[in-house]
Amino acid sequence: MLLQAKNITKKFPIKGGFFGRTVGHVHALNDVSLTVESGKTVGLVGESGCGKTTLARIAMRLIDPTSGEINFDGKDITTLSERKLRPLRRGFQMIFQDPYSSLNPRMTVGQILTEPLQVHKIANGKKHREQVFGILDKVGLSPAAFHKYPHQFSGGQRQRIGIARALMLYPKLIIADEPVSALDVSVQAQIINLLEKLQNEMKLTYLFIAHDLKVVRHISQKIIVMYLGRIMEEIDSEDLSQARHPYTHALLSAVPIPDPNLKREKIILSGDPPSPINPPSGCVFHTRCPYAQQICKEKVPPLDEIKPNHRVACLLVDQVKPFSELKK
Repeated sequence: MLLQAKNITKKFPIKGGFFGRTVGHVHALNDVSLTVESGKTVGLVGESGCGKTTLARIAMRLIDPTSGEINFDGKDITTLSERKLRPLRRGFQMIFQDPYSSLNPRMTVGQILTEPLQVHKIANGKKHREQVFGILDKVGLSPAAFHKYPHQFSGGQRQRIGIARALMLYPKLIIADEPVSALDVSVQAQIINLLEKLQNEMKLTYLFIAHDLKVVRHISQKIIVMYLGRIMEEIDSEDLSQARHPYTHALLSAVPIPDPNLKREKIILSGDPPSPINPPSGCVFHTRCPYAQQICKEKVPPLDEIKPNHRVACLLVDQVKPFSELKK
């Protein structure tokens, strides 16, 4: 496994009062475990506030977990100091969501892309420029971009620059945090195709985070569905029609159907997502689940394997039909 997260929990303290004491916690992640195999793409999907980005930042060691363990390429990086972690950072890079705020407006594209090489003391001078031109070509930008500033590019072009920056150190793993959500639909398709092309050419591994299950299903081999800091379901993308968790059903029913003659009944969840400051007892989804019973309020469902490569966190999974068998 290239990336392995084991039992990750993250609580953010809430400060209050005159002395700034801790008066509560935001439960961002609760006992989350996942694995990403080399050369594969794992999609992480869920609504806002479910903990996707927090998990990505912990995997990048941008923030530390409250408990749990992160392994990258067989090494435990959970508690490594910044000095010991720096050589390993060449192996995992991140593409950020916003192509506007993630690029320094005071730096040219050449400076932005050269900076990782300078930080890690890789090549210099003329070789820097050659490597930058090579990466610009891979992401579909001309060498003329080298002397330009980010504001001179469109949103899609800026995201290509962000991708180029992530590729400069030729990493093994790229964590893409909603890399297409801020782009137009036509540009989204171009960026997704580019990421797939780069994966084949450079033997990359992706942890791909998004709201849009349609996009995640297209690019990923495995899909992990999160809700309020917990994993609800883990399934191969080709088997997504066999999803068994009620929350996954709701996400799938919201995916638009390209044929206007086909109709599908949407699953509308009642109420709003609970607050992560005070999550529900038992199954965190029981307050909105149409199948919920008393046991769901009392017991936390384990993420059990119901068939090979298919795990579901639901105590009533035997009563829930696969998505393909629900009423159309």
